[in-house]
Amino acid sequence: MSAKKVVVFDYGFGNVRSAERALAHVGADVEITRDFDRAMNADGLLVPGVGAFAACMQGLRDARGEWVIGRRLSGGRPVMGICVGMQVLFARGIEHGVETDGLDEWPGTVEPLKAPVVPHMGWNTVAPAEGSTLFAGLDADTRYYFVHSYAVREWTLDVTNEAIRPPLVTWAEHGEPFVAAVENGPLWATQFHPEKSGDAGSQLLTNWIGTL
Repeated sequence: MSAKKVVVFDYGFGNVRSAERALAHVGADVEITRDFDRAMNADGLLVPGVGAFAACMQGLRDARGEWVIGRRLSGGRPVMGICVGMQVLFARGIEHGVETDGLDEWPGTVEPLKAPVVPHMGWNTVAPAEGSTLFAGLDADTRYYFVHSYAVREWTLDVTNEAIRPPLVTWAEHGEPFVAAVENGPLWATQFHPEKSGDAGSQLLTNWIGTL
């Protein structure tokens, strides 16, 4: 079986080389690019993100990232966001009192974490959603690497259509609960960094690639 083609979307705000190495390590055929056609035609699209919400959103728009993500999802084609690459999938972000529109794939607001120590930097456990594919094969006490000061503290999407599988939401805690990962049809995302999470991160990426 040929390796799955994964594009790491290069819009100027993410650890693209780390993501490339981690994906290659688990057997993906990886390319770093912002080329529209290549990003559209890949088996999977990975959207990293590091930095401020507003700056990442501007970088995405400048690279036509919102079009790429939206069109892939409308066709059921897999997309995975990491860190701020997850945060921009929500409706809005608030940093230093400034509100910025996100991609609005999910309702919700990215806000400052309320914790004794911020940023949340280091290893932490999560509480995977029941039936999760992303966390398959991983123990409940497995730790993942986080580095962030903002998070989604409330999940507000309510699916009432019984024919539609509701999103699987994984939570973590640092001072308060926050959304650590989401699995929603072709759209998956993690607040932590799989590419910096050692063997656990490799298993997560393997799980994702297995769905492509």
